[in-house]
Amino acid sequence: MPYPCFFLLLISLEYKRTNASKPEDCEVVVTENVKMVDIQDKEVTMEGICSIATYDEWTPLSVSGQPPKPRYKHGAAVVQEKMYVFGGNHNGRYLGDIQVLDFKSLSWSKLEAEIQPGPSEPAEAVLVAPCAGHSLVPSENKILSLAGHTREPTESLSVKEFDPQTCAWSTLRTYGRSPSSRGGQSVTRIGNTLVVFGGEGDGRSLLNDLHILDLETMTWDEFESTGTPPSRRSEHAAACYADRYLFIFGGGSHSTCFSDLHLLDVETMEWSRPEHHGITPEPRAGHAGVTFGDYWFITGGGNSKKGVPETLVLNMSTMEWSVVTSLEGRAPPTSEGSSLVLHTINGEDFLLSFGGYSGRYSNEVYALKTSFRPSVSSNGMAPLSTDANSSRGPIFEIEELQDKKNNKGGDTSKTLVQAVKHERNQLEEKLEREKIQSFHLKTELADVENKNVELTQEINSVRDQLLDEAARASKLENEVSEIQQRLQKMVALEKEFELLRGERDGAGDKSASGSNKRPGGVGFRRWYGDDEH
Repeated sequence: MPYPCFFLLLISLEYKRTNASKPEDCEVVVTENVKMVDIQDKEVTMEGICSIATYDEWTPLSVSGQPPKPRYKHGAAVVQEKMYVFGGNHNGRYLGDIQVLDFKSLSWSKLEAEIQPGPSEPAEAVLVAPCAGHSLVPSENKILSLAGHTREPTESLSVKEFDPQTCAWSTLRTYGRSPSSRGGQSVTRIGNTLVVFGGEGDGRSLLNDLHILDLETMTWDEFESTGTPPSRRSEHAAACYADRYLFIFGGGSHSTCFSDLHLLDVETMEWSRPEHHGITPEPRAGHAGVTFGDYWFITGGGNSKKGVPETLVLNMSTMEWSVVTSLEGRAPPTSEGSSLVLHTINGEDFLLSFGGYSGRYSNEVYALKTSFRPSVSSNGMAPLSTDANSSRGPIFEIEELQDKKNNKGGDTSKTLVQAVKHERNQLEEKLEREKIQSFHLKTELADVENKNVELTQEINSVRDQLLDEAARASKLENEVSEIQQRLQKMVALEKEFELLRGERDGAGDKSASGSNKRPGGVGFRRWYGDDEH
């Protein structure tokens, strides 16, 4: 225990003994090594996380201020002595608030976030909708929020940035093909990239795709990998080791939960199933994880049978699973959808678990002071063991070089180190040039794609005009055909009219010749009568 925490504990115990009356149902025991253990509920009543005396046991914290609404599937990130909690789900409703836990004062506060649109961006485009199943990633005293389920899903995954200094949200512009929208995915920082794996997309479709966002160029890439990737899943946990390896553990589908462990070498983009020993983890989904040196801590989660009370740790250098502690009852470290962060105070390292669901929604904060320490080896990183089906063994080249260095004399060692440094510098310069060239090529490709879109739109417009002209021409042809038919009818009528005129003229001539034979206009009856007389 650090000296400040030690004296704080002694002073507090003395103060309680002389000036305070302790409740009868809460007993405090001071052991020989001056560790405070609360027999009944282990609740911390002293100010500051340093009051936790016991290692590797979960302890509920007494936090002042207005507590957040109970929730699960939220996001949490630590920036400058504070834990920021955003979003989550409560009784089926998505939350969009930002709650802050100050580790120094152990007090809650709520932030009223503002919207900070870009120069050509409407404010509505920056509006951060309430969500759950998203991922929060700290980045240079700011917080990135990726993915998550919302009431009105979008087509693609967006990247939002929250600045604690200005309390403002902004949307980061990305290039390349963005992943589809999803929730329950994992987002892991490896070097200067973010690796997105799996999750549940629109229509409850499970995913096992892999996308990488370069934080320097803000460009998305979808890489082709070899080996057998993890099956489609969501609510799994992921971790980075040695800025080269991505671990995937557990998760669930619509019918089952998993306990498998997968490894991706991001340099060769090859999946494998690493051999591991120690205890056998139970299947689980909705668990939380955080890394600390070579150690990967896993808390909470559950399966179709029960919740998982054990807090596990995987030594990623030796591939050994072990149980840190076990906690019965409904608490964040045993819940589904809780958050887990790591924070260091006065040289002591603490895991902090918040929220979750285990039959009821929680807004409690639990802390665990870990006795684990990052391993420091003179030979660098330890090799990882993989299964026999893997075509390569992920052994770090620096370890091999250092082994060779130890087997030679001092002069040879210095020469080798200088050669390695020189080669590393050359590789870094070459990599930087490749990154710049890749960025220019991606920019040119984006311009070409934009031009292609414009040309396609222009071609479609011309095609529509041609279709309209073809329709008009067809209409004119029909009208011309009708006019020709009418003209033919008129010609026929004209001929018929000429025939009728000729017949009429012929009838007129006959009538004229008849009148010449019977002059005077005397009729037949009158002429016949005259003869009778």
